[in-house]
Amino acid sequence: MDASSVIDATRRWISSIVIGLNLCPFAQRVFDADRIRFVVTDVADEIGLLADLARELEALVAAPVSAVETTLLIHPRALGDFLDYNDFLGAADESLANLGLQGTIQIASFHPNYQFAGTDADAVENYTNRSPYPMLHLLREQSISAVAEDPKALREIPRRNVETLKNLGIAKIRGMLAAIHTKKT
Repeated sequence: MDASSVIDATRRWISSIVIGLNLCPFAQRVFDADRIRFVVTDVADEIGLLADLARELEALVAAPVSAVETTLLIHPRALGDFLDYNDFLGAADESLANLGLQGTIQIASFHPNYQFAGTDADAVENYTNRSPYPMLHLLREQSISAVAEDPKALREIPRRNVETLKNLGIAKIRGMLAAIHTKKT
């Protein structure tokens, strides 16, 4: 799989869905400032992904915020099955703790087949975390705190996102996701 194609599709997803639908009101500032590090790993197993995750966590902490504010570790060959991916998130959090980075970095999860517990596979709320490829989003906690001045507004984001997606309808959302893979930049 060509890394540049994976990054291009991920950028289109951020632009058209994450920013375009305002699912993350903080994304545009970082995207426009080109402070997202896009890393595509070719590993196909959990051990390799954990090693790449540890490297990227350390790289993010070492980089100045003015250069890299957040990292997307995209792993198109590893954990394509959502249940395996979901099980891996515990190991990812353990890696974060082992590196002493709890409270410094958060890991957000995105997957093409994302499914929240207790929902049907096609439930609209799952699409808030559906991405073109499996990925781990490494976020600096200081960046979240800096833009999240109103905790109540922050807690409203997931509810508002589900409402936005319900208003669009599942067919439109699926069409937007499909278009990400067919468009060229």
